[in-house]
Amino acid sequence: MDFDLPDEHRMIRDEVRRFCEEEIEPIAQEIEDEHRYPAEVFDQLGQLDMMGVPISEEYGGLGGDQLMYALVCEELGRVSGSVGLSYAAHVSLASKPIELFGTEDQKERWLRPLAEGEYVGGWALTEPGSGSDASDMDTTAEKVERAGGHAGDEWVLNGTKQFITNASEAGSVLVKAVTEPGAGYGGISTFVVDPRNDDGFEVTTVWDKMGLNASPTCEVQLDDVRIPEDRLLGEAGEGWDQTKKTLNGGRISIAALSVGLAQGAYEHAREYAKEREQFGQPISKFDAIRNKITAMERKTERARLLTHKSAWQYDQGRDVTTSSSLAKWDASEAAREVAEDAVQVLGGYGYTEDFAPQRFYRDAKLMEIGEGTSEIQQLVIGRELGL
Repeated sequence: MDFDLPDEHRMIRDEVRRFCEEEIEPIAQEIEDEHRYPAEVFDQLGQLDMMGVPISEEYGGLGGDQLMYALVCEELGRVSGSVGLSYAAHVSLASKPIELFGTEDQKERWLRPLAEGEYVGGWALTEPGSGSDASDMDTTAEKVERAGGHAGDEWVLNGTKQFITNASEAGSVLVKAVTEPGAGYGGISTFVVDPRNDDGFEVTTVWDKMGLNASPTCEVQLDDVRIPEDRLLGEAGEGWDQTKKTLNGGRISIAALSVGLAQGAYEHAREYAKEREQFGQPISKFDAIRNKITAMERKTERARLLTHKSAWQYDQGRDVTTSSSLAKWDASEAAREVAEDAVQVLGGYGYTEDFAPQRFYRDAKLMEIGEGTSEIQQLVIGRELGL
């Protein structure tokens, strides 16, 4: 369903939709089967000025708002969860924090190539033992004198990061590390690491997953990674506050991606039901199928409204802790439920890779896990409600 979007937003959405249908949808299953990161797609998105939608034009971005960015995520998810996930991680997690917290020099050196699509970025928070308690980290950053008698200090990073999107393809990764042991949340800081040139940064595993296999999910080892002191993002000890602000926007992008997955699954089921005949009529005429499809429409539209509301609030400068958690929780569950019903509508064909619903179904599950599980979203909302 169309919303009363500003003309510029509608134009961007339509342009991205056309690109998705012409360039991504035809290869969506192929890149999943091959477990192949589609670098050519991201090069083309860069040529369309889509790799920095909510980033200021001053630093190579499109200068759009959060709602425009959500629309792009939704359109990508409508055809490929993998492309949408790598894109959202690149923008929300790898790029936006540099704009929000970086110095002018850091924005020129690290944000501009991300926003202009020179390469994708990553964000390394989760560790093998941390799970939902992301603040419980063992990765450390110690400040030392620079080697070789050069002026200035260096940071030395050591640790392991787990489930890091894009790490194997990234030109920069924002790494969270403990700079003051024992200080709790106030002892965490953020660093810009260059995977291609910083010795000691190694991608040790690219995970095979239930879905989203064209989006690389990696384990990263940091072994005495020495970086200059100007790679610290913001001030030492600000890393956790930066993380919370980053995830507020990140949850909106995952909600939008989930809406796209739900929309794609719904459209495939609806069209199939109108064409597939049993007992002399299209199966859409049977109450069981028609009711299932109308429920899919309801869930998708509800999730879209919650997502667009949170994006609008973000653009108004409001606190979106509650609304982004609510949108992410509802949209991720809607994506999984709608995709599951789409498989059911297609019956045996829905279980085959010749039809898209199985892909949406597998991809949707991660939306309930990544960037805070559904259970964590409920915890966040409960706290905000004073419960």
